[in-house]
Amino acid sequence: MKKSLLALASGAFILGAAEFVMMGILPQVADTMRVSIPFAGNYISAYAIGVCVGTLMLVFGRKIRPKRLVIVFMVIALVGNALSCFAPDSLTLIAARFISGLPHGAFFGTATLIAKTVADRGKEAQAVSLMVLGQTVANMLGVPAGTLLAEHVSWRMAFAVLAGWAVMTIALVTAWVPEVPAVEDKGLAGQFRFLTRRGPWVILAAVFVGNTGVFCWWSYVSKWLQAVGGWPSSLVPAMMALAGFGMVVGGLLGGKITDLWRAAGTASIGQMFSLIGLALVFLLPGNLVSTAILTFWIALGLFFISSPQQLLMVEAGAGGGELVAGAAVQVAFNAGNAVGSLVGGLALTCSGMNYHSIGLAGVPFAALAVALLAFYSIRCESDTDAINRLQRIDV
Repeated sequence: MKKSLLALASGAFILGAAEFVMMGILPQVADTMRVSIPFAGNYISAYAIGVCVGTLMLVFGRKIRPKRLVIVFMVIALVGNALSCFAPDSLTLIAARFISGLPHGAFFGTATLIAKTVADRGKEAQAVSLMVLGQTVANMLGVPAGTLLAEHVSWRMAFAVLAGWAVMTIALVTAWVPEVPAVEDKGLAGQFRFLTRRGPWVILAAVFVGNTGVFCWWSYVSKWLQAVGGWPSSLVPAMMALAGFGMVVGGLLGGKITDLWRAAGTASIGQMFSLIGLALVFLLPGNLVSTAILTFWIALGLFFISSPQQLLMVEAGAGGGELVAGAAVQVAFNAGNAVGSLVGGLALTCSGMNYHSIGLAGVPFAALAVALLAFYSIRCESDTDAINRLQRIDV
């Protein structure tokens, strides 16, 4: 891996861990803050809303070189996680989670552009998947570590570690990430010109509904593992590591297949994995083995789609809108995260805390995402410059 991609992956690790660790430590946080599990879902939603709002930083930072933007985003991540660590009450924690989410979408939009620029020709999707690898490793190692800290020390330590990691990442980015030129300045309106075509809207809709479906389940995965699978709380971190491993495998597979085939077609396959998994969450009675398999399976599907969708949008924004387009994927992702958390919580409340219901709640959203991605692959794939990523082979 190039050093520049390693530095960007370190930033993705912080943001991935900050976003997903709350799912693993939700019971402990809810207990400390003396709120119910459904209400604690607001800590997840607050981060997601911060992602959506934070994208506006790119609109006004279009003239700043991408490397400097990444450093700014890491400073904000440092502040947000430090505040989360010391939050004295529920309202303060919600505000801290909002701040932590501000740099998320903007970072991934900017980091995708840098990764695509430094990549070898024909391996752009794999370069993006390596950058995103930091987020998946966060789920494989960071989230379980945070869950262990919550179980044996304090959930606050998880955010303290992330704040320290942000300091290290700032140093890595400063030393290893090259000075990639700023995007072409097409003015305020020019950054959003890509949205005049239908293709980007189809992708964003697919990301939104797809993640709404998955997060109906994922937001409450810790309690689902215990209530349905019978896993003791002490082994939930191991299941979080298994989910993270699934995300790593899915992310690498998605990047590889995208460079060999269609981006949207690849994403539709990954979304189908998630759809099948959510249906089984509802249909299967659940035991140690089945819940472990489903945890790996759905997590694989969740990140199988990441790099193809990220690359599609950056290509769609070519000519001045690359940063905003790349960040828009994360906005749609986290908007789905927020809605999924709310829908999953509503399903639990209406079903009398039946944790099978969160799978059923997610199925229609995931099915719609598969349909949208399949439509894009068949009708809209030419909306990108994927043809330019083909490698010349002399025989």
